[in-house]
Amino acid sequence: MDSSADNASTAKIKQPPVLFSKTQALLSRIGKRLNAPVLAYWNSPRGSICHGDVMAAYALLERLGQHETIYLFVKSDGGNGQASLRLMNLIRQHAGQVKLLAPLECSSAATMLALGADEIQMGPMAYLTAVDTSLTHELSPLDRENDRVSVSLDELNRVIGRWNTENSQANLNAYQALFQYVHPLVIGAVDRASSLSVMLCRELLSYHLTDESKIMEIAHTLNAKYPSHGYPIMRGEAKKIGLNVLPMDKQVNDDLLALNLLYGEMGQRATTDFDEFRSHSNEIINILEVEGQQIYFQNDKDWFYRNEERRWITMNDNSNWRVLRSVEGRLRKEVFHIA
Repeated sequence: MDSSADNASTAKIKQPPVLFSKTQALLSRIGKRLNAPVLAYWNSPRGSICHGDVMAAYALLERLGQHETIYLFVKSDGGNGQASLRLMNLIRQHAGQVKLLAPLECSSAATMLALGADEIQMGPMAYLTAVDTSLTHELSPLDRENDRVSVSLDELNRVIGRWNTENSQANLNAYQALFQYVHPLVIGAVDRASSLSVMLCRELLSYHLTDESKIMEIAHTLNAKYPSHGYPIMRGEAKKIGLNVLPMDKQVNDDLLALNLLYGEMGQRATTDFDEFRSHSNEIINILEVEGQQIYFQNDKDWFYRNEERRWITMNDNSNWRVLRSVEGRLRKEVFHIA
């Protein structure tokens, strides 16, 4: 019998911790400090804002009901900007005012989410970022691990601009050279996505701003005026852009940082290695929570390294959304089905 197969069948699969009682206690305390309900929205470094989050948020917001103000705690590196628009639209249907709490990173598509809030409260370590578009296309170039890489419009424009500057005397076409490395359809898709990014920013800002010139100025600044997609926009810079930014109360910030540590513990990688070619991964990557209920997405799958393709492939994928709720003092855990 193959010893590696035997190891796989007998090894105990590691599981990430679920700290529902601790996160609930903190969330309750934060809500009491703010005198309003709090919706927590947390992504691990390997998680991202996605359309599935909207369904999870809807279930939690229906539990909360209608309120004059809802606070939204966000810790995220970004993701899908269209999902950000859907999330903010959904939250605003349940609240007269939305106030966003950012103790840490609130980047890219998460910055878009923040644009839809009436007020952004930022802690000492918080930052927003530019929202210029990059995407991973089916025809994107491959990296050394044979994975598709993301391509940004800013990078493409800089390459073309540099080419035109340094080859101004030569009868050379920048695109002809670029097409050897980046497929024309990828360039077209990135250009289209950039127009979408500006539109999303305008739509989100229009929830609370009426001055169209100010809306366009903020949208243009975030899409085109920063030299790096990850450039950290701190509180002072965010105010200069024209956003309604306030410093966060220290006690609230401290509690949110403590909540982030608990979510970080839940989101740690729980990898079970069977041998050098096979492993099992359990990892919580997205968490949404209100008082009384928590919904999270957990990666739960086997990985197998395929030598001939020089890449890892997944097998036995049982990843899904899961919901935790307190029912009559008991913790109930169920699969949260999203089509």
